[in-house]
Amino acid sequence: MSQIFHRSTNAIARITILGAVFIAAIITWLLLVVFRSDYLTDVRVVREQPVPFSHKHHVADDGLDCRYCHTSVETSAFAGIPSTETCMTCHSQIWAESPTLEPVRASFRNNTPLRWTRVHDLPDFVYFDHSIHVKKGIGCSTCHGAVDAMPLMWRENTLLMEWCLACHREPERYVRPREAVFRMDWTPPANQRELGRQLVQQYKIRKLTDCYTCHR
Repeated sequence: MSQIFHRSTNAIARITILGAVFIAAIITWLLLVVFRSDYLTDVRVVREQPVPFSHKHHVADDGLDCRYCHTSVETSAFAGIPSTETCMTCHSQIWAESPTLEPVRASFRNNTPLRWTRVHDLPDFVYFDHSIHVKKGIGCSTCHGAVDAMPLMWRENTLLMEWCLACHREPERYVRPREAVFRMDWTPPANQRELGRQLVQQYKIRKLTDCYTCHR
């Protein structure tokens, strides 16, 4: 029986298969790059707000503690967004005529809340409790970054599941003394691993990596 296909067909088939595998690998790599890019994660992307609030000014310059505005961070899953009354405690006297702060004054006059845009907004299928992380010695800057250096607020970390799991698998790398949780100037010491292991034991921190820990 005579040969139906030319001998070169075998080489073409091999090149085609290798090419398809290569293209599939490139597409997978591109998808991973896009999935982790600022375009989807919003890392270091400033979101538009009703008032250009500066954490740098209020935290670094004025020395406000996180808990002054985020009042429920130690007791609730939600850290809390400051009410207009909280803002007006100072701004009824300081920069009281500033055009930039007119939305705040209007909110106070009309008794209508400001519509702040959430920067750290987890999907509805993810459960996160601020209070338990604070009690276990996880500092604000660990997740939110150096907010005292942010003229406008942005997301410092991806908030992807792999990022959360890195801490849950090795909490000794991230835990700090409870009295330093709200300190923006705290830096891990040279013996962080040793200190971390001590704090993990002292604070009874468990390495929770089961799905139902966050997905309920």
